Amino acid sequence: MALATTCSRSVLFVKRKIWDSFRKTCLLFSTNDTILADQGKPPSKKRWGKSHKKPAWTDHLPWEERLVDAVTPLCRLSYDEQLELKQNHQERILSQLSGHLAGGYQSQSSSPVKGKLSFPVLPILPSPVRDGYRNKSTFSVNKGVDGNPKTVGFYVGTGKGRNIVCVNGDHLLNMPEKHKLVARCYQDFIRRSSLEPCLLFHTGGHWREVTVRTNTEGRTMAIVYFHPQTLTPDEVAIHKADLVDYFIRGPGSVCQLDSLFFQESSMTRCSHEESPYQLLHGQPHIYEEVLGFKFRISADSFFQVNQAAAEVLYGTVRDLCVPNAEKGDGQARVGGTLLDVCCGTGAIGITISPRVDRIIGIELIEQAVEDARHNAALNNVLNCEFIPGKAEVVLPGLMSQLSSAAGGLTAVVNPARAGLHYRVVRALRNQPSIRRLVYVSCKPDGEAMRNFRQLCCEPDLPKKLSGEAFSPTLAVPVDMFPHTPHCELVLLFER
Repeated sequence: MALATTCSRSVLFVKRKIWDSFRKTCLLFSTNDTILADQGKPPSKKRWGKSHKKPAWTDHLPWEERLVDAVTPLCRLSYDEQLELKQNHQERILSQLSGHLAGGYQSQSSSPVKGKLSFPVLPILPSPVRDGYRNKSTFSVNKGVDGNPKTVGFYVGTGKGRNIVCVNGDHLLNMPEKHKLVARCYQDFIRRSSLEPCLLFHTGGHWREVTVRTNTEGRTMAIVYFHPQTLTPDEVAIHKADLVDYFIRGPGSVCQLDSLFFQESSMTRCSHEESPYQLLHGQPHIYEEVLGFKFRISADSFFQVNQAAAEVLYGTVRDLCVPNAEKGDGQARVGGTLLDVCCGTGAIGITISPRVDRIIGIELIEQAVEDARHNAALNNVLNCEFIPGKAEVVLPGLMSQLSSAAGGLTAVVNPARAGLHYRVVRALRNQPSIRRLVYVSCKPDGEAMRNFRQLCCEPDLPKKLSGEAFSPTLAVPVDMFPHTPHCELVLLFER
């Protein structure tokens, strides 16, 4: 009876809060993660499963159309149709969870059984911006359709088919014009350069991809990646100077870069600690605002790729974590402690901070923790603490300290696609003070589903899941990536 009452209260409150906040920009009708083409990788064939295999006829389409199908496959649908498709997809995924909770699995390895939804799924919240919304894009360098190896764009084709080419992305709807301009200028620059592009590390070459970051004020940061091969530092310095001259005083000055970074690396991806980002020109950071809070964006820091939709997402998470702050301006302090697992640069905790007494964030990446601490100080937020380290190592020891947290304990988790480590789920499940847990997932049909089942299963002593089971009581999809199939799902668990 108490659970039903809690669920009903949560549903009514969240519906009222969300739709009141966003009805002016919402249509009436979810996704996350960076698009693979953004990373310069061929699109995965498994994204939509068997029912969404690429039709054979697409091999006969122009390369530009194939790129559209790889990066923005829903762009030919109206936005209402896109939202309906994503809504149905999320409901299918969550019906599997309902089926499991109703006993639809005979074993852990059994195929999922679709069941009737046992908890509400609100209509998907649309992105306030549909075109040109990306604030971060990574453009690759490789052989173009015309055979020119100094082509900047996105990969299309497959390694198996030996038909991978780099295709210009000027026609993609989700890319802002500023990103396309920087990519065109970078292509012009490397074609003027005497150095070859680095297509495969073992075959030599130097110029690699370029990442472009922008904010809503139009500030622009470019990061150029470079393989030094056998060049001496003095030789590399000459080409860095050429890069600066091109973008600051030459033809590339049309881009009006606020920051130009350079990273030398012999690895595909590496951190600032492994190979420092070198600031060649301008400011070391750009800044963005979300829900009235200001956030610093470094060359390698994480920030939601759609700022307008990030406000929708974080507002939804805030209202699910602290659902009773409905008086006055909506910022009434409710109290208690919020545990923010996989907190990144602190955005969720900081935006919720006015409503609670204390925020404790845990994050693996030390640079992100440094950014989170800076962001808290930047916004004069004094009730946030950010702890570096693996959540599965930090959390079990922290739980004993939080068992007597005054005002109650709420948890929010926002893991990567790999989901939460089992020891993290176990620590959350076995902490009786946590009555409310909000799970933000970019791929609920992946490893997150395993986490959902572990949170909701009957107590299992051999697996050390001794705590009372959670129950899913409300799901809210949020469309972070218009024109793509990706979706962000916010799922509330209570007990």
